[in-house]
Amino acid sequence: MKKAFWKEAVVYQIYPRSFMDSNGDGIGDLQGIISRLDYLQQLGVDVVWLSPVYKSPNDDNGYDISDYEDIMDEFGTLQDWELLLEGLHNRGIKLMMDLVINHSSDEHAWFVESRSSKDNPYRDYYIWRPGGPDGKRPNNWSSIFSGPAWELDETTGEYYLHLFSRKQPDLNWENPKLRDALYNMITFWLDRGVDGLRMDVINLISKTPGLPSSGDAELGGGGEYYMNGPRVHEFLHEMNQKVLSKYDVMTVGETPGASVEDAILYTGEDREELQMVFQFEHMDVDSGPSGKWEVTPWTLHQLRGILHKWQVGLAEQGWNSLYLNNHDQPRMVSRFGNDGEYRVISAKMLATLLHTLKGTPYIYQGEEIGMTNVKFPVLEYYQDIETLNMYREKVTEGGADHETILNAIYAKGRDNARTPMQWDGSTNAGFTNGTPWLRLNPNYSQINVEQAVADPDSVFHYYRKLIALRKENPIMVYGEYKLLLPEHDYIYAYTRTLDDEQWLVLLNFSDVPQPVDLPEELTAVKDLVIGNYGDASSDRSVLRPYEAGVYRLGN
Repeated sequence: MKKAFWKEAVVYQIYPRSFMDSNGDGIGDLQGIISRLDYLQQLGVDVVWLSPVYKSPNDDNGYDISDYEDIMDEFGTLQDWELLLEGLHNRGIKLMMDLVINHSSDEHAWFVESRSSKDNPYRDYYIWRPGGPDGKRPNNWSSIFSGPAWELDETTGEYYLHLFSRKQPDLNWENPKLRDALYNMITFWLDRGVDGLRMDVINLISKTPGLPSSGDAELGGGGEYYMNGPRVHEFLHEMNQKVLSKYDVMTVGETPGASVEDAILYTGEDREELQMVFQFEHMDVDSGPSGKWEVTPWTLHQLRGILHKWQVGLAEQGWNSLYLNNHDQPRMVSRFGNDGEYRVISAKMLATLLHTLKGTPYIYQGEEIGMTNVKFPVLEYYQDIETLNMYREKVTEGGADHETILNAIYAKGRDNARTPMQWDGSTNAGFTNGTPWLRLNPNYSQINVEQAVADPDSVFHYYRKLIALRKENPIMVYGEYKLLLPEHDYIYAYTRTLDDEQWLVLLNFSDVPQPVDLPEELTAVKDLVIGNYGDASSDRSVLRPYEAGVYRLGN
Protein backbone atom coordinates (compact mmCIF):
# COMPACT_ATOMS: atom_id res chain seq x y z
CA MET A 1 0.00 0.00 0.00
CA LYS A 2 1.60 3.26 -1.15
CA LYS A 3 1.78 6.05 1.39
CA ALA A 4 0.02 9.29 0.46
CA PHE A 5 -0.96 12.53 2.16
CA TRP A 6 -4.64 12.07 1.39
CA LYS A 7 -4.67 8.73 3.21
CA GLU A 8 -3.19 10.33 6.32
CA ALA A 9 -5.37 13.46 6.27
CA VAL A 10 -8.46 14.34 8.30
CA VAL A 11 -11.01 16.33 6.26
CA TYR A 12 -13.49 18.87 7.66
CA GLN A 13 -16.57 19.66 5.58
CA ILE A 14 -17.97 23.20 5.63
CA TYR A 15 -21.49 23.91 4.42
CA PRO A 16 -20.88 27.64 3.82
CA ARG A 17 -24.48 28.83 4.07
CA SER A 18 -24.68 27.53 7.64
CA PHE A 19 -21.14 28.00 8.99
CA MET A 20 -20.63 31.69 9.86
CA ASP A 21 -22.27 34.92 8.68
CA SER A 22 -20.02 38.01 8.60
CA ASN A 23 -22.39 40.69 7.28
CA GLY A 24 -25.71 40.16 9.06
CA ASP A 25 -27.76 38.93 6.10
CA GLY A 26 -28.40 35.61 7.86
CA ILE A 27 -26.39 33.59 5.34
CA GLY A 28 -22.95 32.15 6.04
CA ASP A 29 -20.21 33.47 3.78
CA LEU A 30 -16.51 33.30 2.93
CA GLN A 31 -15.48 36.12 5.28
CA GLY A 32 -17.35 34.29 8.01
CA ILE A 33 -15.30 31.17 7.36
CA ILE A 34 -12.10 33.25 7.36
CA SER A 35 -13.03 34.58 10.82
CA ARG A 36 -13.16 31.00 12.16
CA LEU A 37 -9.96 29.57 10.66
CA ASP A 38 -8.15 29.61 14.01
CA TYR A 39 -10.86 27.29 15.33
CA LEU A 40 -10.18 24.80 12.53
CA GLN A 41 -6.45 25.04 13.21
CA GLN A 42 -7.08 24.36 16.90
CA LEU A 43 -9.15 21.29 15.97
CA GLY A 44 -6.18 20.04 13.95
CA VAL A 45 -7.75 19.14 10.59
CA ASP A 46 -5.60 18.86 7.45
CA VAL A 47 -8.13 19.62 4.70
CA VAL A 48 -11.29 21.74 4.44
CA TRP A 49 -13.89 20.55 1.96
CA LEU A 50 -16.03 23.50 0.94
CA SER A 51 -19.53 22.72 -0.33
CA PRO A 52 -20.32 24.76 -3.49
CA VAL A 53 -19.69 28.51 -3.36
CA TYR A 54 -20.08 29.20 -7.09
CA LYS A 55 -22.66 31.49 -8.68
CA SER A 56 -26.07 29.86 -8.30
CA PRO A 57 -29.77 30.74 -8.16
CA ASN A 58 -29.87 28.40 -5.14
CA ASP A 59 -32.61 26.04 -6.19
CA ASP A 60 -30.61 23.26 -4.52
CA ASN A 61 -28.45 25.37 -2.18
CA GLY A 62 -25.56 25.89 -4.57
CA TYR A 63 -25.54 22.48 -6.24
CA ASP A 64 -27.19 24.20 -9.23
CA ILE A 65 -24.32 26.24 -10.69
CA SER A 66 -24.89 29.13 -13.10
CA ASP A 67 -21.20 30.17 -13.37
CA TYR A 68 -18.44 27.72 -12.47
CA GLU A 69 -15.74 30.39 -12.42
CA ASP A 70 -17.25 32.98 -10.08
CA ILE A 71 -18.52 33.15 -6.49
CA MET A 72 -22.14 33.43 -5.34
CA ASP A 73 -22.94 37.01 -4.34
CA GLU A 74 -24.28 35.89 -0.96
CA PHE A 75 -20.95 34.24 -0.16
CA GLY A 76 -18.64 37.04 -1.31
CA THR A 77 -16.21 37.54 -4.18
CA LEU A 78 -13.38 35.74 -5.89
CA GLN A 79 -11.06 37.98 -3.88
CA ASP A 80 -12.68 36.72 -0.64
CA TRP A 81 -12.12 33.18 -1.88
CA GLU A 82 -8.45 33.92 -2.51
CA LEU A 83 -8.13 35.31 1.04
CA LEU A 84 -9.73 32.13 2.37
CA LEU A 85 -7.29 29.95 0.42
CA GLU A 86 -4.37 32.03 1.70
CA GLY A 87 -5.65 31.85 5.28
CA LEU A 88 -5.98 28.07 5.09
CA HIS A 89 -2.57 27.57 3.50
CA ASN A 90 -0.95 29.85 6.10
CA ARG A 91 -2.29 27.47 8.76
CA GLY A 92 -1.11 24.35 6.94
CA ILE A 93 -4.64 23.39 5.86
CA LYS A 94 -5.48 22.37 2.28
CA LEU A 95 -8.66 23.32 0.41
CA MET A 96 -10.94 20.83 -1.34
CA MET A 97 -13.62 22.32 -3.59
CA ASP A 98 -16.92 20.74 -4.59
CA LEU A 99 -17.10 19.84 -8.29
CA VAL A 100 -20.68 19.59 -9.60
CA ILE A 101 -20.40 18.38 -13.19
CA ASN A 102 -23.26 15.91 -13.69
CA HIS A 103 -25.57 18.90 -14.11
CA SER A 104 -25.58 22.69 -14.12
CA SER A 105 -28.22 25.29 -13.35
CA ASP A 106 -30.79 26.04 -16.03
CA GLU A 107 -29.54 29.63 -15.65
CA HIS A 108 -26.00 28.71 -16.78
CA ALA A 109 -25.07 30.46 -20.05
CA TRP A 110 -24.59 27.07 -21.72
CA PHE A 111 -28.18 26.03 -20.98
CA VAL A 112 -29.63 29.43 -21.89
CA GLU A 113 -28.01 28.94 -25.31
CA SER A 114 -28.89 25.24 -25.47
CA ARG A 115 -32.62 25.79 -25.01
CA SER A 116 -32.79 28.72 -27.47
CA SER A 117 -32.98 26.53 -30.61
CA LYS A 118 -32.41 22.97 -31.83
CA ASP A 119 -29.43 24.00 -33.98
CA ASN A 120 -27.65 26.14 -31.36
CA PRO A 121 -23.94 25.14 -30.95
CA TYR A 122 -24.62 24.47 -27.23
CA ARG A 123 -27.69 22.29 -27.85
CA ASP A 124 -25.68 19.11 -27.43
CA TYR A 125 -24.15 20.23 -24.11
CA TYR A 126 -27.35 18.84 -22.52
CA ILE A 127 -29.59 15.82 -23.04
CA TRP A 128 -32.59 16.73 -25.22
CA ARG A 129 -35.20 14.34 -26.62
CA PRO A 130 -38.48 14.74 -28.48
CA GLY A 131 -41.60 13.51 -26.74
CA GLY A 132 -43.26 10.27 -27.69
CA PRO A 133 -46.74 9.81 -29.15
CA ASP A 134 -49.53 11.63 -27.30
CA GLY A 135 -46.94 13.94 -25.75
CA LYS A 136 -45.41 11.23 -23.63
CA ARG A 137 -42.06 11.85 -21.95
CA PRO A 138 -38.98 10.30 -23.62
CA ASN A 139 -38.82 7.60 -20.92
CA ASN A 140 -40.27 6.86 -17.50
CA TRP A 141 -37.28 7.80 -15.35
CA SER A 142 -38.06 9.59 -12.10
CA SER A 143 -36.11 12.47 -10.59
CA ILE A 144 -34.14 11.77 -7.42
CA PHE A 145 -36.00 14.83 -6.05
CA SER A 146 -39.46 13.32 -6.86
CA GLY A 147 -41.57 13.45 -10.01
CA PRO A 148 -40.48 12.79 -13.61
CA ALA A 149 -36.85 13.31 -14.70
CA TRP A 150 -37.93 15.14 -17.88
CA GLU A 151 -39.10 18.71 -18.36
CA LEU A 152 -40.84 19.93 -21.50
CA ASP A 153 -39.29 23.16 -22.78
CA GLU A 154 -41.80 25.28 -24.72
CA THR A 155 -39.22 27.07 -26.89
CA THR A 156 -38.30 24.00 -28.95
CA GLY A 157 -41.05 21.60 -27.88
CA GLU A 158 -38.50 19.02 -26.63
CA TYR A 159 -37.74 17.57 -23.23
CA TYR A 160 -34.47 17.88 -21.28
CA LEU A 161 -33.25 15.38 -18.70
CA HIS A 162 -32.83 16.41 -15.06
CA LEU A 163 -32.01 13.64 -12.59
CA PHE A 164 -32.41 16.18 -9.79
CA SER A 165 -34.42 19.44 -9.77
CA ARG A 166 -35.95 20.71 -13.03
CA LYS A 167 -33.57 23.64 -12.59
CA GLN A 168 -30.62 21.21 -12.72
CA PRO A 169 -30.43 19.92 -16.33
CA ASP A 170 -27.99 17.04 -16.83
CA LEU A 171 -24.86 17.74 -18.87
CA ASN A 172 -24.23 15.54 -21.92
CA TRP A 173 -20.89 13.84 -21.29
CA GLU A 174 -21.12 12.09 -24.65
CA ASN A 175 -20.16 15.44 -26.21
CA PRO A 176 -16.33 15.85 -26.27
CA LYS A 177 -16.68 19.66 -26.51
CA LEU A 178 -18.64 19.67 -23.26
CA ARG A 179 -15.99 17.51 -21.59
CA ASP A 180 -13.19 19.80 -22.72
CA ALA A 181 -15.10 22.84 -21.43
CA LEU A 182 -15.41 21.15 -18.03
CA TYR A 183 -11.71 20.21 -18.00
CA ASN A 184 -10.82 23.84 -18.74
CA MET A 185 -12.98 24.94 -15.81
CA ILE A 186 -11.29 22.43 -13.47
CA THR A 187 -7.90 23.72 -14.63
CA PHE A 188 -9.06 27.27 -13.80
CA TRP A 189 -9.41 26.28 -10.13
CA LEU A 190 -6.39 24.02 -9.86
CA ASP A 191 -4.21 26.78 -11.29
CA ARG A 192 -5.47 29.01 -8.47
CA GLY A 193 -4.18 26.63 -5.83
CA VAL A 194 -7.06 24.28 -5.04
CA ASP A 195 -5.66 21.14 -3.36
CA GLY A 196 -8.56 18.73 -3.76
CA LEU A 197 -11.86 18.02 -5.51
CA ARG A 198 -14.96 16.34 -4.13
CA MET A 199 -17.00 15.30 -7.17
CA ASP A 200 -20.77 15.43 -6.73
CA VAL A 201 -22.71 12.34 -7.96
CA ILE A 202 -19.83 11.67 -10.34
CA ASN A 203 -20.92 8.11 -11.17
CA LEU A 204 -24.10 9.42 -12.86
CA ILE A 205 -22.33 11.16 -15.76
CA SER A 206 -22.64 8.26 -18.24
CA LYS A 207 -26.14 7.24 -19.33
CA THR A 208 -27.00 4.02 -21.18
CA PRO A 209 -27.34 4.72 -24.93
CA GLY A 210 -30.97 4.98 -26.01
CA LEU A 211 -32.04 5.96 -22.47
CA PRO A 212 -34.38 2.95 -22.08
CA SER A 213 -37.36 3.05 -19.74
CA SER A 214 -37.17 1.26 -16.40
CA GLY A 215 -39.90 -1.40 -16.26
CA ASP A 216 -43.48 -0.84 -17.36
CA ALA A 217 -44.71 1.62 -14.74
CA GLU A 218 -45.64 5.12 -15.77
CA LEU A 219 -42.86 6.39 -13.49
CA GLY A 220 -39.90 4.05 -12.87
CA GLY A 221 -36.58 4.65 -11.15
CA GLY A 222 -34.11 4.41 -14.00
CA GLY A 223 -31.01 4.23 -11.82
CA GLU A 224 -29.82 1.05 -13.52
CA TYR A 225 -29.39 3.11 -16.70
CA TYR A 226 -27.40 6.01 -15.27
CA MET A 227 -25.60 4.84 -12.11
CA ASN A 228 -22.09 3.53 -12.94
CA GLY A 229 -22.95 3.84 -16.63
CA PRO A 230 -21.12 2.27 -19.59
CA ARG A 231 -18.56 5.05 -20.23
CA VAL A 232 -18.08 6.39 -16.69
CA HIS A 233 -14.60 4.88 -16.24
CA GLU A 234 -13.52 6.07 -19.68
CA PHE A 235 -14.64 9.62 -18.83
CA LEU A 236 -12.93 9.65 -15.41
CA HIS A 237 -9.70 8.25 -16.84
CA GLU A 238 -9.77 10.93 -19.53
CA MET A 239 -10.31 13.65 -16.92
CA ASN A 240 -7.41 12.23 -14.91
CA GLN A 241 -5.09 12.15 -17.91
CA LYS A 242 -6.01 15.59 -19.25
CA VAL A 243 -6.19 17.46 -15.94
CA LEU A 244 -5.87 15.74 -12.56
CA SER A 245 -2.60 13.92 -13.21
CA LYS A 246 -0.89 17.26 -13.89
CA TYR A 247 -1.48 18.48 -10.30
CA ASP A 248 -0.86 17.19 -6.78
CA VAL A 249 -4.57 17.00 -6.07
CA MET A 250 -6.74 14.95 -3.70
CA THR A 251 -9.91 13.47 -5.25
CA VAL A 252 -13.02 11.84 -3.84
CA GLY A 253 -16.08 10.93 -5.86
CA GLU A 254 -19.64 10.78 -4.51
CA THR A 255 -20.94 7.50 -5.95
CA PRO A 256 -24.48 6.57 -4.87
CA GLY A 257 -25.32 2.97 -5.68
CA ALA A 258 -21.67 1.94 -6.03
CA SER A 259 -20.67 -1.55 -4.84
CA VAL A 260 -17.29 -2.60 -3.45
CA GLU A 261 -16.44 -3.93 -6.91
CA ASP A 262 -17.37 -0.57 -8.47
CA ALA A 263 -15.28 1.28 -5.89
CA ILE A 264 -12.21 -0.81 -6.71
CA LEU A 265 -12.60 0.25 -10.35
CA TYR A 266 -12.98 3.92 -9.40
CA THR A 267 -10.10 4.00 -6.91
CA GLY A 268 -7.63 1.29 -7.91
CA GLU A 269 -4.19 2.93 -7.87
CA ASP A 270 -3.28 1.52 -11.30
CA ARG A 271 -6.49 2.76 -12.99
CA GLU A 272 -5.82 6.51 -12.79
CA GLU A 273 -9.38 7.65 -12.07
CA LEU A 274 -10.11 8.76 -8.47
CA GLN A 275 -8.37 8.25 -5.12
CA MET A 276 -11.45 7.38 -3.05
CA VAL A 277 -15.23 7.41 -3.19
CA PHE A 278 -18.14 8.12 -0.90
CA GLN A 279 -20.33 5.04 -0.88
CA PHE A 280 -23.83 5.07 0.62
CA GLU A 281 -24.59 1.51 1.60
CA HIS A 282 -24.31 2.27 5.32
CA MET A 283 -26.47 5.37 4.82
CA ASP A 284 -29.32 3.10 3.71
CA VAL A 285 -29.14 0.87 6.80
CA ASP A 286 -32.32 2.42 8.26
CA SER A 287 -34.25 2.76 4.97
CA GLY A 288 -37.12 0.50 3.95
CA PRO A 289 -37.90 -0.93 0.50
CA SER A 290 -39.53 2.32 -0.67
CA GLY A 291 -36.46 4.42 0.09
CA LYS A 292 -34.96 6.77 2.67
CA TRP A 293 -38.27 8.18 3.90
CA GLU A 294 -39.46 4.73 5.02
CA VAL A 295 -37.53 4.86 8.30
CA THR A 296 -36.81 1.40 9.70
CA PRO A 297 -34.89 0.32 12.80
CA TRP A 298 -31.25 -0.62 12.17
CA THR A 299 -29.10 -3.14 14.02
CA LEU A 300 -25.39 -3.24 14.71
CA HIS A 301 -25.26 -6.51 12.76
CA GLN A 302 -26.39 -4.58 9.67
CA LEU A 303 -24.18 -1.51 10.16
CA ARG A 304 -21.09 -3.52 11.14
CA GLY A 305 -21.66 -5.94 8.27
CA ILE A 306 -21.61 -3.10 5.74
CA LEU A 307 -18.59 -1.32 7.22
CA HIS A 308 -16.72 -4.63 7.52
CA LYS A 309 -17.48 -5.53 3.91
CA TRP A 310 -15.98 -2.24 2.72
CA GLN A 311 -12.98 -2.50 5.05
CA VAL A 312 -12.13 -5.96 3.70
CA GLY A 313 -13.11 -5.18 0.11
CA LEU A 314 -10.82 -2.16 -0.19
CA ALA A 315 -8.05 -3.52 2.04
CA GLU A 316 -5.54 -4.17 -0.75
CA GLN A 317 -6.79 -1.92 -3.55
CA GLY A 318 -8.74 1.29 -3.38
CA TRP A 319 -9.32 3.39 -0.27
CA ASN A 320 -12.26 4.06 2.07
CA SER A 321 -13.84 7.40 2.93
CA LEU A 322 -15.03 7.27 6.53
CA TYR A 323 -18.14 9.27 7.40
CA LEU A 324 -21.44 8.96 9.25
CA ASN A 325 -22.98 12.33 8.35
CA ASN A 326 -22.66 15.19 5.87
CA HIS A 327 -24.76 18.02 4.38
CA ASP A 328 -27.24 15.48 2.94
CA GLN A 329 -27.50 13.17 5.97
CA PRO A 330 -28.96 13.50 9.47
CA ARG A 331 -26.69 14.13 12.45
CA MET A 332 -24.80 10.98 13.37
CA VAL A 333 -25.24 11.20 17.16
CA SER A 334 -29.03 11.31 16.67
CA ARG A 335 -29.01 8.50 14.12
CA PHE A 336 -26.37 6.05 15.34
CA GLY A 337 -25.78 7.18 18.91
CA ASN A 338 -27.95 8.58 21.70
CA ASP A 339 -28.60 12.33 21.56
CA GLY A 340 -30.16 12.38 25.03
CA GLU A 341 -28.50 11.13 28.22
CA TYR A 342 -25.44 9.74 26.40
CA ARG A 343 -24.98 12.45 23.76
CA VAL A 344 -21.36 13.28 24.67
CA ILE A 345 -20.31 9.67 25.35
CA SER A 346 -21.94 8.24 22.21
CA ALA A 347 -20.63 11.08 20.00
CA LYS A 348 -17.14 10.22 21.19
CA MET A 349 -17.76 6.50 20.58
CA LEU A 350 -18.83 7.15 16.99
CA ALA A 351 -15.82 9.43 16.49
CA THR A 352 -13.58 6.61 17.72
CA LEU A 353 -15.10 4.31 15.11
CA LEU A 354 -14.53 6.76 12.27
CA HIS A 355 -10.95 7.55 13.22
CA THR A 356 -9.79 3.99 13.91
CA LEU A 357 -11.19 2.23 10.84
CA LYS A 358 -8.94 2.14 7.77
CA GLY A 359 -9.60 5.07 5.45
CA THR A 360 -9.72 8.87 5.45
CA PRO A 361 -12.04 10.37 8.13
CA TYR A 362 -14.44 13.16 7.15
CA ILE A 363 -15.82 15.43 9.87
CA TYR A 364 -18.99 17.39 9.07
CA GLN A 365 -19.28 20.83 10.69
CA GLY A 366 -20.79 20.61 14.18
CA GLU A 367 -20.11 16.89 14.46
CA GLU A 368 -17.06 17.75 16.57
CA ILE A 369 -19.26 19.39 19.23
CA GLY A 370 -21.99 16.75 19.08
CA MET A 371 -24.70 18.74 17.27
CA THR A 372 -28.02 16.89 16.98
CA ASN A 373 -31.02 16.58 14.66
CA VAL A 374 -33.71 19.24 14.91
CA LYS A 375 -37.49 18.82 15.19
CA PHE A 376 -39.13 21.92 13.77
CA PRO A 377 -42.76 22.08 14.94
CA VAL A 378 -44.18 23.16 11.56
CA LEU A 379 -43.34 22.22 7.97
CA GLU A 380 -42.97 25.90 7.02
CA TYR A 381 -39.67 26.06 8.95
CA TYR A 382 -38.04 23.58 6.54
CA GLN A 383 -36.11 24.83 3.50
CA ASP A 384 -34.75 21.73 1.75
CA ILE A 385 -36.14 21.15 -1.76
CA GLU A 386 -35.96 17.35 -1.46
CA THR A 387 -37.93 17.41 1.80
CA LEU A 388 -40.59 19.83 0.53
CA ASN A 389 -41.04 17.97 -2.78
CA MET A 390 -41.40 14.67 -0.92
CA TYR A 391 -44.00 16.15 1.47
CA ARG A 392 -46.03 17.59 -1.42
CA GLU A 393 -45.92 14.27 -3.29
CA LYS A 394 -46.79 12.07 -0.30
CA VAL A 395 -49.14 14.24 1.79
CA THR A 396 -50.60 17.05 -0.35
CA GLU A 397 -51.06 14.92 -3.46
CA GLY A 398 -50.90 11.38 -2.06
CA GLY A 399 -52.95 11.71 1.11
CA ALA A 400 -50.32 10.25 3.47
CA ASP A 401 -50.53 11.05 7.19
CA HIS A 402 -48.92 14.40 8.08
CA GLU A 403 -47.50 13.23 11.43
CA THR A 404 -45.97 10.08 9.91
CA ILE A 405 -44.22 12.08 7.20
CA LEU A 406 -43.13 14.77 9.68
CA ASN A 407 -41.51 12.06 11.82
CA ALA A 408 -39.67 10.80 8.73
CA ILE A 409 -38.42 14.36 8.13
CA TYR A 410 -37.26 14.54 11.76
CA ALA A 411 -35.23 11.38 11.19
CA LYS A 412 -33.92 11.84 7.64
CA GLY A 413 -34.47 15.41 6.41
CA ARG A 414 -31.40 17.18 5.03
CA ASP A 415 -32.09 20.31 7.07
CA ASN A 416 -30.98 18.33 10.15
CA ALA A 417 -27.41 18.90 8.96
CA ARG A 418 -28.00 22.43 7.71
CA THR A 419 -29.17 24.25 10.83
CA PRO A 420 -26.57 26.95 11.49
CA MET A 421 -23.33 26.17 13.32
CA GLN A 422 -23.68 26.69 17.05
CA TRP A 423 -20.81 28.96 18.13
CA ASP A 424 -22.02 30.20 21.50
CA GLY A 425 -25.10 30.69 23.66
CA SER A 426 -25.92 34.21 22.50
CA THR A 427 -28.79 35.14 20.15
CA ASN A 428 -28.70 32.94 17.02
CA ALA A 429 -25.78 31.01 18.51
CA GLY A 430 -23.24 33.60 17.34
CA PHE A 431 -23.87 32.52 13.74
CA THR A 432 -25.42 35.84 12.64
CA ASN A 433 -26.64 39.16 14.03
CA GLY A 434 -29.40 39.09 11.41
CA THR A 435 -32.22 36.64 10.74
CA PRO A 436 -30.74 33.19 9.95
CA TRP A 437 -31.72 31.69 6.57
CA LEU A 438 -32.73 28.49 8.39
CA ARG A 439 -33.82 28.40 12.01
CA LEU A 440 -31.35 27.20 14.60
CA ASN A 441 -31.65 24.07 16.66
CA PRO A 442 -33.08 25.39 19.96
CA ASN A 443 -30.48 23.41 21.94
CA TYR A 444 -27.66 25.80 20.94
CA SER A 445 -27.58 27.33 24.43
CA GLN A 446 -26.37 23.96 25.77
CA ILE A 447 -24.44 22.67 22.72
CA ASN A 448 -22.00 25.18 21.25
CA VAL A 449 -18.34 25.74 20.41
CA GLU A 450 -17.67 28.17 23.25
CA GLN A 451 -18.88 25.65 25.82
CA ALA A 452 -17.05 22.75 24.13
CA VAL A 453 -13.70 24.54 23.88
CA ALA A 454 -13.91 25.55 27.56
CA ASP A 455 -14.66 21.97 28.74
CA PRO A 456 -11.58 19.71 28.63
CA ASP A 457 -13.87 16.65 28.62
CA SER A 458 -15.96 17.79 25.64
CA VAL A 459 -16.56 16.07 22.31
CA PHE A 460 -14.40 18.79 20.70
CA HIS A 461 -11.30 17.98 22.74
CA TYR A 462 -11.83 14.26 22.15
CA TYR A 463 -11.73 14.94 18.40
CA ARG A 464 -8.52 16.91 18.87
CA LYS A 465 -6.95 13.89 20.60
CA LEU A 466 -8.08 11.50 17.86
CA ILE A 467 -6.69 13.75 15.12
CA ALA A 468 -3.38 14.19 16.99
CA LEU A 469 -3.12 10.41 17.51
CA ARG A 470 -3.53 9.84 13.77
CA LYS A 471 -0.63 12.17 13.03
CA GLU A 472 1.61 10.33 15.51
CA ASN A 473 0.61 6.71 14.83
CA PRO A 474 0.84 5.31 11.27
CA ILE A 475 -1.04 2.21 12.51
CA MET A 476 -4.26 4.29 12.44
CA VAL A 477 -3.75 4.95 8.73
CA TYR A 478 -1.96 1.92 7.33
CA GLY A 479 -2.62 -0.83 9.88
CA GLU A 480 -4.42 -3.99 8.78
CA TYR A 481 -8.03 -4.26 9.98
CA LYS A 482 -9.39 -7.51 11.43
CA LEU A 483 -12.91 -8.04 12.81
CA LEU A 484 -13.54 -9.63 16.22
CA LEU A 485 -16.78 -10.82 17.88
CA PRO A 486 -18.76 -10.82 14.61
CA GLU A 487 -21.88 -12.23 16.28
CA HIS A 488 -22.11 -9.77 19.17
CA ASP A 489 -25.39 -7.84 19.09
CA TYR A 490 -24.03 -4.58 20.48
CA ILE A 491 -20.21 -4.52 20.35
CA TYR A 492 -18.09 -3.65 17.33
CA ALA A 493 -14.58 -4.97 18.02
CA TYR A 494 -11.54 -5.11 15.76
CA THR A 495 -7.78 -4.93 15.69
CA ARG A 496 -5.42 -2.76 13.67
CA THR A 497 -1.97 -4.22 13.07
CA LEU A 498 1.14 -2.65 11.55
CA ASP A 499 4.51 -4.45 11.67
CA ASP A 500 4.91 -5.60 15.30
CA GLU A 501 2.35 -3.16 16.75
CA GLN A 502 -1.28 -4.10 17.40
CA TRP A 503 -4.22 -2.06 18.68
CA LEU A 504 -7.56 -3.36 19.94
CA VAL A 505 -10.73 -1.27 19.41
CA LEU A 506 -13.86 -1.99 21.49
CA LEU A 507 -17.10 -0.04 20.88
CA ASN A 508 -20.41 -0.49 22.71
CA PHE A 509 -23.39 0.57 20.56
CA SER A 510 -25.94 0.28 23.37
CA ASP A 511 -27.07 2.18 26.47
CA VAL A 512 -26.49 -0.74 28.84
CA PRO A 513 -23.27 -2.48 29.95
CA GLN A 514 -22.19 -5.24 27.57
CA PRO A 515 -20.03 -8.30 28.33
CA VAL A 516 -16.93 -8.79 26.18
CA ASP A 517 -15.45 -12.25 25.72
CA LEU A 518 -12.13 -11.79 23.93
CA PRO A 519 -9.71 -14.47 22.74
CA GLU A 520 -6.94 -14.95 25.31
CA GLU A 521 -4.22 -13.64 23.00
CA LEU A 522 -5.98 -10.26 22.98
CA THR A 523 -6.20 -9.80 26.73
CA ALA A 524 -2.60 -8.63 27.31
CA VAL A 525 -2.82 -4.84 27.22
CA LYS A 526 0.08 -2.42 27.51
CA ASP A 527 -2.02 0.72 27.87
CA LEU A 528 -5.18 2.58 26.93
CA VAL A 529 -4.49 4.70 23.83
CA ILE A 530 -7.78 6.62 24.08
CA GLY A 531 -11.16 6.07 25.72
CA ASN A 532 -14.35 8.08 25.93
CA TYR A 533 -14.97 7.70 29.67
CA GLY A 534 -11.85 9.56 30.67
CA ASP A 535 -10.74 6.83 33.07
CA ALA A 536 -8.94 3.68 31.99
CA SER A 537 -11.18 0.89 33.18
CA SER A 538 -9.11 -2.13 34.12
CA ASP A 539 -12.13 -4.35 33.49
CA ARG A 540 -12.39 -4.91 29.77
CA SER A 541 -14.74 -7.86 30.27
CA VAL A 542 -17.64 -5.38 30.43
CA LEU A 543 -18.10 -2.22 28.38
CA ARG A 544 -20.09 0.63 29.91
CA PRO A 545 -22.95 2.28 27.91
CA TYR A 546 -21.58 3.58 24.58
CA GLU A 547 -18.04 3.01 25.84
CA ALA A 548 -15.15 3.21 23.39
CA GLY A 549 -11.68 1.95 24.24
CA VAL A 550 -8.57 1.70 22.07
CA TYR A 551 -5.83 -0.44 23.62
CA ARG A 552 -2.21 -1.09 22.71
CA LEU A 553 -1.66 -4.84 22.96
CA GLY A 554 1.42 -6.68 24.16
CA ASN A 555 3.16 -7.64 27.40
